[in-house]
Amino acid sequence: MQIPKRIAAGLINALKGGVVPRTGLGYIAVGRSDEIDALLKDVSIAEDGGAFFRFIVGRYGSGKSFLLQTMRAHITDRGFAAADADLSPERRLCGTKGQGLATYRELMKNLSVKAKPDGGALSLILEKWIDGVRNEILAEGKITRDNTFFDVEVEKRIFSKINSLEDMVHGFEFAGIIAEYYHGFRDGDEERQRNAVRWLRGEFSTKSEAKECLRVSTIINDENWYDYIKLMTSFLVSAGYKGLVIMIDELVNIMKISNSVTRQYNYEKILMMYNDVMQGKAHNLGIILGGTPQCVEDTRRGVFSYEALRSRLERGRFASDDVKDLMSPIIRLSPLNYEELTVLTEKLAEIHGIVFGYEPKITLEDRIFFVKAEFGRVGADSNITPREMIRDFIELLNIAYQNPEKSLAELMGEEDFKFSEGGSESAQDGFEDFEI
Repeated sequence: MQIPKRIAAGLINALKGGVVPRTGLGYIAVGRSDEIDALLKDVSIAEDGGAFFRFIVGRYGSGKSFLLQTMRAHITDRGFAAADADLSPERRLCGTKGQGLATYRELMKNLSVKAKPDGGALSLILEKWIDGVRNEILAEGKITRDNTFFDVEVEKRIFSKINSLEDMVHGFEFAGIIAEYYHGFRDGDEERQRNAVRWLRGEFSTKSEAKECLRVSTIINDENWYDYIKLMTSFLVSAGYKGLVIMIDELVNIMKISNSVTRQYNYEKILMMYNDVMQGKAHNLGIILGGTPQCVEDTRRGVFSYEALRSRLERGRFASDDVKDLMSPIIRLSPLNYEELTVLTEKLAEIHGIVFGYEPKITLEDRIFFVKAEFGRVGADSNITPREMIRDFIELLNIAYQNPEKSLAELMGEEDFKFSEGGSESAQDGFEDFEI
């Protein structure tokens, strides 16, 4: 495996800490190929001018966030921009104290493209858009860069493109901000550019502040931020990108809202976005929400407590855990199988060796023993998650590295790992067809 040591170290540190790495996920990806293929078909629809809306549902530690971050890499490779955010008590889909705006700000902060995969790509996108307009004019061959009328033609072309946004809700204000950024770019006025970027990121808290700095009387707020997501998507397309996919995780934080009215308002926001996308009112846009089964299916506080959403999203008569419908609005994640987890341990061992500069001596038999031992614990089939197994395995690798004289069996404590009577009966069966 060829992987830069910096990325390898980032992977090991993040996984040991129980969090999803931002980069390098392709080196450890296993399984989920069906789910990724289904989502990439959605991306193709968005590329053709359509839109999609999906829920990714899985237990804590099941790989839900991992799948979302893996999709982020696939999406940017396909020429899209991607933005992700985790909901929290301070970040919701709507609120009275800026919680909806806080989510928008997080999305803009994490806006990524292939050339800038770690977020913060907004300024790069704006500059690319201006350069694209200039190159478009030069390619026509009617005017050269040295011509005194070149800047005039660029400005005319920019305003022509901006005007196409004005028919959208809040499009006039958005177009004005883009124009402000261009004027700052043209005149070398960095403060003007900075203010325009701040406005687009939702960082102006009052209309008077925005009017003073940019001569616009509107700001992005809790109520209208989704409209600006659609405007940003249209702008990205005009800048040469295929579209925008936003990924919002930790939907459980809406379920945790104690005030039932506030909770319903947030579900109402989901319904509005869902209807907007599914009715074809949005273009080149994808929305993916991630949450646990409980936060979606609980009829008292979850998404399904809002009847209009439950009736749209509830599983039909024919789908089941064994017979999946990956084309439905909700993708439910199944646990990784034993073979996939064994392959994952191989990848982790190689990466660990790269980080610490040694040749891993752990064998296939050792890795199979580890996976069987993990699943041999009481209640493992229903409770153990990839996150837990990964953390355990990295801990084992750390200890093995520091104690090279001990065998894996000694380090694991064979007596502690004997399959208990009440443990998983499938721990052995899962490897029946696995060839060593």
